[in-house]
Amino acid sequence: MNKDKNKSPLRVLISGGGTGGHIFPALSIANALRRRNPQTEILFVGALGRMEMDRVPAAGYEIIGLPVAGFDRKRLWRNFGVLIKLSRSLARARKVIRDFRPDIAVGVGGYASGPVLKQAQKKGVPTLLQEQNSYAGVTNKLLARKAGRICVAYEGMERFFPAESIVLTGNPVRADIVKSTITPAEARKALGMEPDRPLVLVVGGSLGARTINQSIARYLDDITAAGAQILWQTGKLYAEECSRIAAGKPHVKATAFISDMAAAYRAADLLVSRAGASTISEIQLLGVPSVLVPSPNVAEDHQRKNALALADRDAAVMVLDAEAPEKLGKVVAGLMADAGRRRTIGANAAKMALRDSDEKIVDCIYELVNKN
Repeated sequence: MNKDKNKSPLRVLISGGGTGGHIFPALSIANALRRRNPQTEILFVGALGRMEMDRVPAAGYEIIGLPVAGFDRKRLWRNFGVLIKLSRSLARARKVIRDFRPDIAVGVGGYASGPVLKQAQKKGVPTLLQEQNSYAGVTNKLLARKAGRICVAYEGMERFFPAESIVLTGNPVRADIVKSTITPAEARKALGMEPDRPLVLVVGGSLGARTINQSIARYLDDITAAGAQILWQTGKLYAEECSRIAAGKPHVKATAFISDMAAAYRAADLLVSRAGASTISEIQLLGVPSVLVPSPNVAEDHQRKNALALADRDAAVMVLDAEAPEKLGKVVAGLMADAGRRRTIGANAAKMALRDSDEKIVDCIYELVNKN
């Protein structure tokens, strides 16, 4: 059957997850497919016990979980159990593909995408990979040779993938963040901050980032002395400690979680954050000046490479995790005292933005299905 003209309803299998950096792009692709044709059938496959098993149903999509886990590179004796889970996951993935009969399988990275995309390729189902980072993940590198398209967010990915399969699309991000029209003053007021005072937004993820929290705590007074106020998302692991530190300090608000990130971005004159792929794409699309502190606890040190891709273009300032306790607060205070420097960094970030990524990826999906 000819699924023609980029509008026909498809049966699409989307696999991956583990972190928001994988789940948000996956949901954005699914939403774009449904916008193209509301009759499109979409089934997600994730890893049991990981966050996608909650986030995907909350977004209105069906998901099946696999008992898959990552390899333990430090304690190799634990990988016997991992291999058993992988074998079971491959068998379950075969059944999912047989029962769902997808027109295409899309992998966004994460534990589950390996077994699902591998089985899809064995069954002759066309596959598309979406690589969020500037340094490709192991799973996508292993699947790349047989993938029909590999959608990337950075130039130079021929280092990892066959050049003829690569399409530069950018990373899909949460629609509400890009579409928000609230003014900075309105956003600050909505977040309980002073509407006319410059704001530093500190984000360490849902659990929190210990180094960022400790480094910011040390320099709260220096940053506010530079004329700034601080909206400090501490993460739930550090909420009590950081709230105690912030108590009684003027112009500092500590909170475990920020539900309205669209408003938070609009309110921010400067962002302090880790360097996950979704955050990088949001920084670029919004032109937000940022200080990036890449996490050292990620595979292949990919956050440092993400941050460097911006820092090398003067589109962000990078402070390494090991240097943050001494440098981070001083760098933030210095930037808050230099509005011109912030404008330059933000403008350079905006020049790197790749827009309508979700629609471009859907175009690639239809192209592959039509071709097959």
